[in-house]
This record gives sequence, C-alpha cells and structure tokens, in this order.
Amino acid sequence: MSHESHNHEDCSHDQVTLTMDDGTEVLCDVLAIFPCAGKEYIALFPVDGDDETDVFIYQFIEHGEEDIELINIENDEEFEAVAEAFDELMDEAEFDELYEDEEEQ
Repeated sequence: MSHESHNHEDCSHDQVTLTMDDGTEVLCDVLAIFPCAGKEYIALFPVDGDDETDVFIYQFIEHGEEDIELINIENDEEFEAVAEAFDELMDEAEFDELYEDEEEQ
C-alpha cells in the first residue's frame, strides 16, 4: 500500500475512482468497508489489477448517502492494525465461501 495522497473523485455503490498524485485516475472495486479501532476503513482494488497489484486501504468517512471522504493512513501502527483486520476479514470470507461450496455439493 502506498502512503501517497489520493483524492476521491467519484463513488458508486461498488466502485470508486481515485485520482493519484500524478493526475492519473484509477477505477477500483470496493472489496470491503470494515471497522477497526472505532473507525471505518475501505479496501479498494484496481479493476485492471492483477495478482501483483496492491490493495488500497483508506480511512472511510461517509458524509450523506453519496459523499464520502477517503483519508490516508499515515501512522504505521494504525496501518498494521487495519491491514490485520482486513486480512482477518478476507480469511473469514474465504472460509465462508468454502463452507458454502461444500453445502452445495
């Protein structure tokens, strides 16, 4: 995860367009919005990403139904805690998928 600043530009229910520091735009799928230490965070994955692409994680603040704010995580300790919470969420989701697949068979 890069610690560059990114500006939120457009938000739909499932995708967010990030404007990078160099002005390029990156369309990302929303992987999850999850709590950690009393704050909300969002995990984003570029739609044109591959296995080598990093997941972007930001603090997430919702201002009404359509206006959101993404805030960089500047503190290494906070980032480690949030990354761990995200990893646990993904592990749980993978377990749930495996369990559902077994029930269908």
